[in-house]
Formats: sequence, C-alpha cells, structure tokens
Amino acid sequence: MDTEQMQRMGKQAQQAARQLRHLDRAPKDRFLAHLAQLLDTHSASILEANAKDMEAATHLEAAMLDRLKLTPERLQGIAQDVRNVASLDDPVGAVFDQRRIPPDLEIHRQRVPLGVVGVIYEARPNVTIDIAALCLKSGNASILRGGKETRHTNSAMLRVLQQALEDSDLPLHAIQLIEDTDRQWVRELLRLDRYVDMIIPRGGAGLHRFCLENSTIPVITGGIGVCHLYLDQGADLAAAVPVIANAKIQRP
Repeated sequence: MDTEQMQRMGKQAQQAARQLRHLDRAPKDRFLAHLAQLLDTHSASILEANAKDMEAATHLEAAMLDRLKLTPERLQGIAQDVRNVASLDDPVGAVFDQRRIPPDLEIHRQRVPLGVVGVIYEARPNVTIDIAALCLKSGNASILRGGKETRHTNSAMLRVLQQALEDSDLPLHAIQLIEDTDRQWVRELLRLDRYVDMIIPRGGAGLHRFCLENSTIPVITGGIGVCHLYLDQGADLAAAVPVIANAKIQRP
C-alpha cells in the first residue's frame, strides 16, 4: 500500500457516500438482509480465516483471544445483529426538536449522514460487520482499519461485504478495509481530511489518545466503559468512599 492508494480510497469513499445519502430505506435494508444471508452461506470460509488468526495469536492474553475467536454460534449472532440493524427505523431525514419562534419562524433539526466515517479498532472481528452495517444503514460510507490480529478474518469478511454490495447494486467503495496492518496507514487515515468526515476509534485509552493527538479530522471517542468495584461486606465503607467518590454504591 502507498499514499496514493490511500488518497484513492478516500476519494472513492467520498463518491460512494454521495450516492448513499440519497438512498431510501428499502435498498439499504435489502443489502443488510442479503449480507446476513451471505454471512451464513460463507461461514465456513470466515471461520477458516479466523482459525488462521487464532493460530498466529498465541502470544495474546486469554481475554484478547476470546475477543478474537469466532465460533459458528458467534457468527450466527453477528448475522442476527445485521438483521436487527435492518429492522431499525431509517435515521436519515428524521425530523426532531421542532419549535416555533413567534411570529412565523419554524425551526427543526433533521438527521443527515456524516459522509465518510473512518473506524479504527482492534482484535474484534465482529466490529467489521457491525460498523459496516450501521454506517450503511445511516447513509454513510466507511473506511475500516482493524487490528493486525484479525487480518485474515477481516479480509474474509470484506469479501462477503463486497459481494453483498455488488449483488445489491450499491457502490462497491461504500465499505472499504485497509488491509495493510502497518501502523503508518492509521496515521495516513487520520490525516485524510480531504475525504473523511469523522474518525471513530474503538479500543482502549491509548488508541483514543493516539487518534486525538494525530488526527486532522474530528474524532468521536467514548468513555472508559462500565467499571465495577466489589466491596466485601466487612470492608470499611467510610474509608473507601473518598476513593470512589463518583461511584454509585449499591448494597445487596
């Protein structure tokens, strides 16, 4: 991969996004239904690719290996999640927060696609399908960059996504994957502000910080997740409270 290819990927995504923003609900939902079906049809090849990733990931901790691993049941769950996305109302064009300012000014907000969304994530192969489905449902093109641990799995899923796009007569560049796992291309994506409208990192605090510090594109980051602390009933709660001052304490 080279910088020229990255620029071309961004330009193609932007062109695809211009087509997606005008789609009605029906073609998007047909794509999602077909994608779910193809995930079932091609489950063997996806699981085979995932086995290669698992074989190469023996250095990972048990929790990370569990995130990486796909089983027939997990793959069926991913396909069902795609069907669930199809069942959601189409957000594009939805009007909300309407109000009238006297004497005759009517104001409202309306949901529109972002355009091109770049998503950077780690060893979670389900995210490839999740993000692709959610972006397309909301009329956005996506450029995905998964972790090196999921290289084979993501490539297999990309082939399924591309087939679903082609069979549904949707632009093939609506969903693209940076298959080169060199970290250099993360930096390149973060600076593709001519074509990419939003960056969403899905990972730990280090990834969030890296994106915020290096991106020339607006970045949306989440919190640190749901954190739990268990205190034994014999613990000194008064001493613990200053340490967890912002926590919600729930007694059994």
